Amino acid sequence: MRVHGSAQPLPDAVIIGAGISGLSAALEAARSGARVIVVDQSTVGGGHAILSNGAVCIVGTPLQAAQKIQDGPELAKRDFLNRGEDARDEWVARYVSESKDQLYDWFTQIGVRFDVLVKPPGNTVARLHLANGKGWGLVGPLFRECQRHPLIQFVWAARAESLEIRNGAARGVRVRYLRSNKTATIRAAHVIVATGGFGSNLSMVLNNWPEGEPKPQRLLLGAARSATGSGHDVVLRAGGALERMDHQWNYVLGLPDPRDPTGRRGMAAFNFNGIWVNQGGKRFTQEFGDPKTTLASLLRQPGASYWTVFDESGKSGFAITLAGWDNFRDVARIAYETEGVTEQAKSLPELAAKMGVPVTALEQTVARFNELAKDGSDLDFQAFGPQTSPKPKPIGSPPFYATRFFPITRKSMGGVSVDLECRVLTPTKKPIPNLFAVGEVTGFGGINGKAALEGTFLGPGAFMGRIAGRMVAPKVRPEGPVKLHPIPLAPQSKSFRDSECLSCHDIASVATQKRSGYLHFEQSHQKVLDRAYACAKCHSDMFPFDSRRHKLDRLAQTLQCASCHGIQSTRASTEF
Repeated sequence: MRVHGSAQPLPDAVIIGAGISGLSAALEAARSGARVIVVDQSTVGGGHAILSNGAVCIVGTPLQAAQKIQDGPELAKRDFLNRGEDARDEWVARYVSESKDQLYDWFTQIGVRFDVLVKPPGNTVARLHLANGKGWGLVGPLFRECQRHPLIQFVWAARAESLEIRNGAARGVRVRYLRSNKTATIRAAHVIVATGGFGSNLSMVLNNWPEGEPKPQRLLLGAARSATGSGHDVVLRAGGALERMDHQWNYVLGLPDPRDPTGRRGMAAFNFNGIWVNQGGKRFTQEFGDPKTTLASLLRQPGASYWTVFDESGKSGFAITLAGWDNFRDVARIAYETEGVTEQAKSLPELAAKMGVPVTALEQTVARFNELAKDGSDLDFQAFGPQTSPKPKPIGSPPFYATRFFPITRKSMGGVSVDLECRVLTPTKKPIPNLFAVGEVTGFGGINGKAALEGTFLGPGAFMGRIAGRMVAPKVRPEGPVKLHPIPLAPQSKSFRDSECLSCHDIASVATQKRSGYLHFEQSHQKVLDRAYACAKCHSDMFPFDSRRHKLDRLAQTLQCASCHGIQSTRASTEF
């Protein structure tokens, strides 16, 4: 890496952000012969993509063909433009024409397996491809390939504070190391900004709230913690422009996260066996309907919140949508065992009193729903019909439950203005030399317009990353093949007592210290404590103790990420 005052050769690119867009840019650039430095606030790669369901919108794939689904660029483009209303035509055209080669073929080549197709609202055919293993199944192989490549270097726990602009061109980034609070300038021939959106910056979200939509009294933060708009800020100060900032993709499934002492953050959650009722005790929209309409309906309810009401037989339908929450014991710990999350009562009148809704209205609403469920058709909101499977459960087995939900932020569909080569543009639409931006910091180039088809966040993010990666490739590429670091073998299972580690590492204490630059360490080890994982589960390669090699092998450690981010066992959390 070349920092201020260093005599080392200038890297070809410094990439700010190790999410799916930044990693895609890094791998593409390195495979084209570029020497790359990737800077991230965290201490691991993958960004928010790791927490996703690994869904990518791709057009004309072998998986579609195997299921006799006829799809193509013309049909997909029509769906994008109809759904988004003002999606950028040129980005849509390029994406639908190239996504099969640039995403499906590329991801499968590095080890991703797509095995399920889904047809979300707005799609004429099923083209949402779900990666096996959810978010980690998608971004894990990409992160591993980046760590294997000798031309890619990572700088962790470092936040970009400004860009270095010389003679009008980007030449590096000023970073602050979060653990030491020291600063340095990392210089490179090009800069790629891949910092994500602004969905965790409440004032930024509300200041750019879509015109005509009521602002909610309480809006939970559900985007990545790093999605603070930091990249937008550094680009603005470097002369770049922002556009479409009111284009946001927010959800209605916001459960206040009881682990957050500020009360600001939320978790996207739901109970599939419940009905949604407003403060008047009445249903108001189609449960699990099109996000494009359900959010608009919610924002017009008193208090812009609702209750999900269900009974004892419906408790198992509660789910948290983020990857890594497949073990129902983890969900139950949040939903049912944490005080203040879910109200419980022996009767509907008692439940109505706890909810603060009219008793008669709630009783009538439940009775009406039960009647519709018995007949098999929701004549009021079309939430289910004769073909629905599984059939909805009547709400009649006490005790009764109610959980309150709010709107929650998710994705930014506007941001830094870029052209089709991902070059950052000024307010006069001129590119800033050597400066690129990719993924959510750009609002994905405007490909979604005002509404998304789903799978059109991760997909365009990786797609744009690859474009920018090719743009920063050196004109003269190195001769001969690059020798990659070998793929690590699965570590041999070793059993040793936790005391072998805990005699030096007081995990229960340090996991709660909230130190700058240690967020992932704290979150991962809190989960270790919650699930009673043994130290040997993730660190068997570090035993027996040897002071000469007692440090993390980041490449080998990727084999353990699925312990938290993969599809979890549904068994009791102490069984491993």
